[in-house]
Amino acid sequence: MNDSDMADASQVDRLLISTVKEKFDPRTLLLNGHHFEVGSKAIWSVSSCKQNLGVRHLRDGSLDTYWQSDGPQPHWVDIQFMQKTAVSYLCFYVDFKADESYTPSRISVRAGTHYHDLSEVASHQLREPAGWVLINLQPDEGRPLHTFLLQLAVLANHQNGRDTHIRQVVVLSPRVEDGEWLQGTLR
Repeated sequence: MNDSDMADASQVDRLLISTVKEKFDPRTLLLNGHHFEVGSKAIWSVSSCKQNLGVRHLRDGSLDTYWQSDGPQPHWVDIQFMQKTAVSYLCFYVDFKADESYTPSRISVRAGTHYHDLSEVASHQLREPAGWVLINLQPDEGRPLHTFLLQLAVLANHQNGRDTHIRQVVVLSPRVEDGEWLQGTLR
């Protein structure tokens, strides 16, 4: 990403209000100092995968690789934290032009303390997305969601596709230097 791709502070503030913002690079939120990536603190799993197209491709930093599910829908990515974690945004990269029927068209984001109490916190229809999709998980006046388990579920694909491709997933937590939140967990 070069300097012309970076948003200034006023552009970032406008993006924070967006629920879904396609063609967005989550590194913009990291560079403004208000957020940091907490996905590395989680245990990741997927509902299914084709051989050699597993969960590791969601976190390898390359937009050329992808996780590919294998089997009937829904498909999901589980992100499980060891301690209750503040989450502001869930960002994922999809590319309709490259993946066509493998591209998600309807997604649900669920949160809870474990698999048996997950509840939906966001759902969206995607129309031929090409780029980063930003899901705002700050339900109460900019306060982050606090959860042990976050699940990104793919409920449907474009062109009635069966399996899905997701190229990257990033989980962002708020950074508050003089507040009650530090490193995504309660001080």
